[in-house]
Amino acid sequence: MQIEGPNGCGKTTLLRMLATSLKASQGDIYWRQQSLSFVRQSYLADMLFIGHQPGVKQELTPLENLHYWGRVAACENRLSDEAALNRIGLAGYEDVPCYSLSAGQLRRVALARLLTSQATIWLLDEPFTAIDRQGVADLLTLLTDHTGRGGIVILSTHQDLDLPDVRRLSLARVVA
Repeated sequence: MQIEGPNGCGKTTLLRMLATSLKASQGDIYWRQQSLSFVRQSYLADMLFIGHQPGVKQELTPLENLHYWGRVAACENRLSDEAALNRIGLAGYEDVPCYSLSAGQLRRVALARLLTSQATIWLLDEPFTAIDRQGVADLLTLLTDHTGRGGIVILSTHQDLDLPDVRRLSLARVVA
């Protein structure tokens, strides 16, 4: 599902509510016919959120960042950290401190988590920010592969996506 709308309309807020880092002021969110308030831990174990900021520790290398996130997730990686960095276009940068990388390379470090995670639900806030055409094509392939395996992708973007069966949720900015 693609969440779209102008800046300030609530795309990031909605994703943060789906990630359970913000609580909705009204209503409830359900996962597998149960309120998240009852199944939050199992939901979080099956969800990966990547925000519009890369969330990369600048003093660590890309390899160290992935190793850190793998330990936080405490699960078996789908792909080795080295293989994920290679596939996402960071071969040769595995051991370079992240403070030396470009914005696009930092985004790729964050997106490499998609390749190592076993999460079914991917919540992605502006995942195409700062990446080049090849990076966009690679990410579109990752998204298609994930949904083809039965995964769920909910993302916000201002780009027109060429993805099969994409549903769109359009939000509008409300001026009080």
